Amino acid sequence: MCVTGMTEAARRRLSRRDFLVGASVGAGALAGAGMLASGPAAAAAATQAGRPYATSDFFTYAGTRAVKLSPDGRRIASLEQLGTLKEPHGVIDIYDSNDPDAAPARVDLGPIEVDGLYWGNDHRLLVRLIITQTIGRRSSAGSNIRSGGGELKSRRIVSIDVDSGARVTLFEAERSRARGNLDLGRIVDLLPNDPDHILMTALEPGGFLALYRASLVDGSAERLERGNSGTFGWDTSNGVAVLRHDINSRGTLESVYARAPGEIDWKFVRRTRVQDAPDFSWIGASGKPGVVLVTARTGEEDVESVRELDLRTLGFGTPMQARAGRDVLYGLKDSVGRYLGAAYYGDRLEYDFVEPALAAHHRALNRFFDNDCDVYLTDVDVARNRFIARIAGPREPGAWFFYDRAAQKIVNIGSRLRLDPERLGQAELLKVQTRDGATVEAYLTAPANGRPGPLVVLAHGGPEARDRRDWDPQAQTFAAQGWWVIQPNFRGSGGYGLGFAREGWHRWGTRMQEDIEDCVAQAIAAKGLDRDRVAIMGASYGGYAAMMGAVKTPGAYKAAISIAGVSDLPDMLAWEKREDETPGQEIYDFWTKRIGVPGTDDAMLEAASPRRRVSEIQCPVFLVHGTDDYTVPVEQTRRLNAALRGAGKSVEFVEVNDAGHGDWDSDKEQELLGRYVGLLKRVFA
Repeated sequence: MCVTGMTEAARRRLSRRDFLVGASVGAGALAGAGMLASGPAAAAAATQAGRPYATSDFFTYAGTRAVKLSPDGRRIASLEQLGTLKEPHGVIDIYDSNDPDAAPARVDLGPIEVDGLYWGNDHRLLVRLIITQTIGRRSSAGSNIRSGGGELKSRRIVSIDVDSGARVTLFEAERSRARGNLDLGRIVDLLPNDPDHILMTALEPGGFLALYRASLVDGSAERLERGNSGTFGWDTSNGVAVLRHDINSRGTLESVYARAPGEIDWKFVRRTRVQDAPDFSWIGASGKPGVVLVTARTGEEDVESVRELDLRTLGFGTPMQARAGRDVLYGLKDSVGRYLGAAYYGDRLEYDFVEPALAAHHRALNRFFDNDCDVYLTDVDVARNRFIARIAGPREPGAWFFYDRAAQKIVNIGSRLRLDPERLGQAELLKVQTRDGATVEAYLTAPANGRPGPLVVLAHGGPEARDRRDWDPQAQTFAAQGWWVIQPNFRGSGGYGLGFAREGWHRWGTRMQEDIEDCVAQAIAAKGLDRDRVAIMGASYGGYAAMMGAVKTPGAYKAAISIAGVSDLPDMLAWEKREDETPGQEIYDFWTKRIGVPGTDDAMLEAASPRRRVSEIQCPVFLVHGTDDYTVPVEQTRRLNAALRGAGKSVEFVEVNDAGHGDWDSDKEQELLGRYVGLLKRVFA
């Protein structure tokens, strides 16, 4: 990609740093923002330069929600959330791809919360809205008992003809089906070969999910398929349902069924976990009759890879584009669903393209952003000429750019947050040598001033998940206080292949904890950080790691913060066994393979349980848990809190009502982050 020959104003317009300091969201606004600011505005910007952001700046409500390229590549649509959480307002800005710097046409959606955007065809946009209704207290006929009121949220899809302005709400003609259906916002297939329809799901009376073909013109819907009691979705090829997904009552295990076009009966393919180390996902059609593309790990293979699935024989093809030590993230497709390549996470987001010419353009986009961000290709036209790229990184909360190969042009369309990268903490990848000679990776975020200071450890959950070099509001909140943040991908993490994950099996509280300690030691030595001011925090498994760190190395941490964490391994495994209704207790078996087997590993499980070793903890502890958590029961933290108090330890405990596994709203997250910062300021003083 060549950007020579552009005007100086255009160059400045393309600069993320210049744009974010002074420009409004939207490429149209950039035309006036290309020149450097001067006068009072420049003085105000200079005053702000170098000043750390407040936590609330990372949770600003207004901003871009999505940017989409029309299938023919001629128009760009940007979904913008304006207003505030209490008084939202939604708009869509539509740009001409031939002149993206020109002012866009605006579609006003009114006082509404917006959630998603799609092109149904070259002329119709589909916008997903979140509708909030206030329900007053009321009584049933013939009764004096009044039910409680409150807010009720639902999702709907509105089809908009961008030429005429005509609008229709999908399922609007099916009032009996829409009544009481809180989620009519799930699109399954945009049907590129049927421009007036899409496939959607909707709940039937009785709670069964059904697959519908919905009209973009009049909103009517025709049922095509009805699921079973556990069905939560379908995957379709050329408009025909070929995979069905059922889920158990706890929402932890998914059963996948296949049916070739023309067949009647569904056939069982496999089971995969929903949250913990899933190893199967849909990509799309392969171009071969009765064969689709999926990601999967089969047998004892180390990495998950792209492969074909024969819908008639249920046989998997050989791995395509497999990469040693890296699980595939997803398959990239163009605007009509053709497969373009596999995404992986190495030093940054990387693609292995089936069309080699695309690789040079992705590399050029990376260079344009100083090799400092992940460049996600979210939309690719059929001609492979026009693209939408979403940019994200440690100092980039999310921005969307339009790239035109033929015109040699790249234009910023929107941004999630307007933040100056120079006031944010930069992150680097550390290759850490462990005490037993292995190598693990960690991400180290510096405060904006780069000066040595305290260190906060953020341990990820899973544990078979991983951290990436990405935007992280928790890390930036701590960096804004002048603290460093390290995020270790210890052995036992996911994304690096099954062999790397297995290195953490039956090593909870030992090897996995030691890898965290080794990452901390290397960061302190490399950057001259204050080893006497280190704290540890995490959620889910990360919460467990925080508490186990306070147990195992009591003098190493000034505070430990556990969010929805496990605290007692024997109790947790007993709960998993009681709650597991899957065939052969597959979920319980999954966890005993990774944590330990009760009756065989009792001594190890007890030694690796922070609740049973609270007497060894020396630092202040902060605990948070949702009352409706069905992944890690709140009782795990309630019992830990009781044990800490019984041992006379310093502990704060926050129960978040009506919240699950760390899924509270952004207002609650800001409040909690403020309390974490308050605790760490006290212990670091």
